[in-house]
Amino acid sequence: MGKTFAEKVLARAAGVAGARPGEIVDVYPDLYMSHMASWRCIRTMEKLGTDQIYDPDRIAMVMDHISPAQTAKIADDQRLCREYAARKGIKKFYDVNAGIAHVVLTEEGFIRPGMVIIGTDSHTTIYGALGAFGTGVGFSELTAAWVTGKLWMKVPESLKVVIEGPLARGTSSKDVMLKLIGDLTADGATYCSVEFHGSYTEGLSISDRMTLCNLAMELGAKNGFVRPDETTRSYLAGRGVAPGQYGEAHPDPDARYLKSATIDGPSLVPQIACPHTVDNVKPIDQVAGTKVNQVFIGSCANAKYEDLVEAAKILKGRKIAPGVRLLVSPASKDIVARTVKDGTYSVFLEAGALITNPGCSACAGDGGVMADGEVTLSTANRNFQGRMGSYKAEIYLGSPAVAAATAIRGVISDPREFLP
Repeated sequence: MGKTFAEKVLARAAGVAGARPGEIVDVYPDLYMSHMASWRCIRTMEKLGTDQIYDPDRIAMVMDHISPAQTAKIADDQRLCREYAARKGIKKFYDVNAGIAHVVLTEEGFIRPGMVIIGTDSHTTIYGALGAFGTGVGFSELTAAWVTGKLWMKVPESLKVVIEGPLARGTSSKDVMLKLIGDLTADGATYCSVEFHGSYTEGLSISDRMTLCNLAMELGAKNGFVRPDETTRSYLAGRGVAPGQYGEAHPDPDARYLKSATIDGPSLVPQIACPHTVDNVKPIDQVAGTKVNQVFIGSCANAKYEDLVEAAKILKGRKIAPGVRLLVSPASKDIVARTVKDGTYSVFLEAGALITNPGCSACAGDGGVMADGEVTLSTANRNFQGRMGSYKAEIYLGSPAVAAATAIRGVISDPREFLP
């Protein structure tokens, strides 16, 4: 019987001949990612009475969730991380100016096909965009990996998602995933490896692959995966990573899947996740006209360069509606530089947007909070009650194109009316 991606990559990381779903294996991850709460790992090490780490080169720390610090306590936590990284020789340390961990590490060429990556963020599934196995863990598990280099992991069953393209006008990878999450529900792929297949994924941009794999978490997935191809290799080559520096893992043609699902791209329409769960998804015509107070373009799901360009195409030459706040938070400082160079940054400014420093921003409750009764249309990956301020506020999720159209109209709007 053939093997899935997860079976192959976990067997390699565990140093065993084979790994079948349900088996427990001791995995040696290639990279351990932690965000600004890395201080928890450091304090846990102190409680354990040890200062020895397995391999500092496998540790990546990014101060992204609250940047810059909002309180003296957070500033002290960040200082602890800086000092620890310097003392232990952790070279993959990125401070509050860098951006969102997932995007920064991908841009830096640290994410490669065939790797196993654990991170203290549930959306570590995003690394499947480059053919890696990425999964979220708790701080205690990450600390254990810092010390021992390994952790045990149950080999997941696999779900095959076939996306047939091309996508319909005015839709994107965000709409694909919202449709999928709405169809399968938030626990439709619990502890599964979600493999994305189909004509839509062939040659798909790395940015769109990141959106697919990022939002796989909202299906309850253990990880997401798009098979590496020439697009992947070209992206890595542009970051100085040669093919000999990684080993691709591809599912076998006769691999066994727990179940499968299909998305028909040509018939897709813009999708909206309604309060207060990501799987409460409706076609845009059912919620169009809903008044908003704020629009947020940000998060690791949709603040990449291509996402900002998509929104800017609609905003160019237009102004946001009176009484609406448009908050734009680029995912990394490199993305900021690119948008400044090509004029995208100016489009947002001229439209009336507030552009923040790169980072998680409002997605992590770092600014952009709402008052009672307010409504935000967000490009983030979650719309849980209270995530952006008041528990009496509401969050709708949509694509960057939907966000731009909504900011212009002041109500949830179909982006297709702004497209040629």
